[in-house]
Amino acid sequence: MAEYSYTTVPGKIKTFLEKLRQAGIPEKATVKWLKTIGFTSSNDRSLLSVLRQIGFIDKSGVPTQTWRAYRGADYRRVLASAIREGYADLFRTYPDAHVRESADIENVVRQSTDAGDRAVTLAVRTFRELCLQAEFTATIDRNEAREVGSQDNSQQESQAKEDFRWPGLHIDIQVHISPEASSEQIDKIFESMARHLYQ
Repeated sequence: MAEYSYTTVPGKIKTFLEKLRQAGIPEKATVKWLKTIGFTSSNDRSLLSVLRQIGFIDKSGVPTQTWRAYRGADYRRVLASAIREGYADLFRTYPDAHVRESADIENVVRQSTDAGDRAVTLAVRTFRELCLQAEFTATIDRNEAREVGSQDNSQQESQAKEDFRWPGLHIDIQVHISPEASSEQIDKIFESMARHLYQ
């Protein structure tokens, strides 16, 4: 059965991910460490389960190379790859899960867990919030993500970019959703985005 971890404060995911790129990497991600970077609420500790879900920390809380890679210039692509791996079961069902309607995601989650309605809703919101911070158009694979942090690979990537360039257009869209927003309001936002942006 697939695991769908969630945070009870999905509205803080954007700020939390930004902090991961700014603060130093701890020896172990703990509740005490969360407090040192400004996440002092008892509900904030659920953010640690999100880090495990996307492979930024192992089961004992030790940061992985994926977290280190996330601190680089390709952080949005690294996050997309981490989401694809952490939610592999979901992406096997829907390869375009990051742009699917909430109802589709919820159906997969419900069939994979015995959690109640609130937990399922939070799991879907957690996934959605993570996807908003990632770039899925050109994700890099897991091995590439683990190597991004090394100097040699950085030099090789820089050289590759010099050798091979192509024109392109990149547009980032940020959606700020109030933590008090209902699940219905959030569903409508994503449904509208999918309708206007992807169809």
